[in-house]
Amino acid sequence: MTVETVLSNARIVLADEIVEGSLVLRDGFIAGIDAGTGRIGEDMGGDYIIPGLVELHTDHLEGHYAPRPKVRWNPIAAVLAHDAQVATAGITTVLDAVRVGMDEDADLTLDDIRKLADAIEDSVAQDRLRADHFLHLRCEVSAPDCLKAFADFDGDERVRLASLMDHAPGQRQFVNLETYAYYYQRKLKLSDRDFQKFCEKRMTESAQNSGPNRVYIAAACQERGIVLASHDDATSAHVDEAIEQGVRVAEFPTTEEAARASKAAGLGVLMGAPNVMRGASHSGNVSARTLASDGLLDILSSDYIPFSLIQSAFFLGDMVEGISLPQAVAMVSKNPARAVGLDDRGVIEQGRRADLVRVRVDDHVPVVRTVWRQGRRVA
Repeated sequence: MTVETVLSNARIVLADEIVEGSLVLRDGFIAGIDAGTGRIGEDMGGDYIIPGLVELHTDHLEGHYAPRPKVRWNPIAAVLAHDAQVATAGITTVLDAVRVGMDEDADLTLDDIRKLADAIEDSVAQDRLRADHFLHLRCEVSAPDCLKAFADFDGDERVRLASLMDHAPGQRQFVNLETYAYYYQRKLKLSDRDFQKFCEKRMTESAQNSGPNRVYIAAACQERGIVLASHDDATSAHVDEAIEQGVRVAEFPTTEEAARASKAAGLGVLMGAPNVMRGASHSGNVSARTLASDGLLDILSSDYIPFSLIQSAFFLGDMVEGISLPQAVAMVSKNPARAVGLDDRGVIEQGRRADLVRVRVDDHVPVVRTVWRQGRRVA
């Protein structure tokens, strides 16, 4: 039986323009786009209709599972809570970032990570979830157990993205040791002497493990068809290494030099939506707003605040000269979908999935009013 829905009196954000008119949804797909007022359907009241957002890197799930030190929540309940917040922020496709390789600041274990991944996959199978969930493996290549953790995901078909990252002192995000001390020494409540020992251990692990682990994981991802990202590149040399290893996404480059080199090489440059909204990186790295205004930004990620994704798209479309709303919306829909090979979604176009968000803007803040995934209302 055919299921058809008509959304009328809407401002429809297409790939390169905004059309006032109606959308026809049929059996989970976009069946037609009609300009003007000829179609009668569910009245959108002049609200925007944008593609469902596609999130490639969210660390939000772990906080639901481990909300306090040594506290563990039921993993399925944690996934459901995370999913509800993601969907009501307009995100219809999400790659849940899970740790592969533990360092000293990790409260979780490898078993915890596999439990969370299993809870996601079971919830997908049981049709419990509002958004479409996949997995993103955050590979801490300096960690001694990185490859063991990576092996836990052998044959896992929901893995679509893996990122190569090294958070050791003196590396990439933390080239500045003062920034590293501010973040980790305070977080772990270490004395100066203990912090020095902590740094020495992390730097030794990085020297021993990062190079071989990068090579191994890059080769494994190429073989399995998993898209590879490089995390926190700081120099042109880092970008050259990423290109050699088959990287397609430059996640959170920390300098304009690295962002510019990544863009020139055809990598998708991804930055954090919280960085856009704050106007600066929380760790003192390059501003995502600066990259956006310079034409060096392709993809946005909510990182640790799900709602920041839609907020940043409307902010860029409204406040940054040279970026239209369709261009900004593409950074949170079309571009991330294309980066990981999800070519059936991310843009409002006939034949694409009817993953859609109805949005009203009040006082420059987007208000998510309705969310559809494959034509079915989920929020």
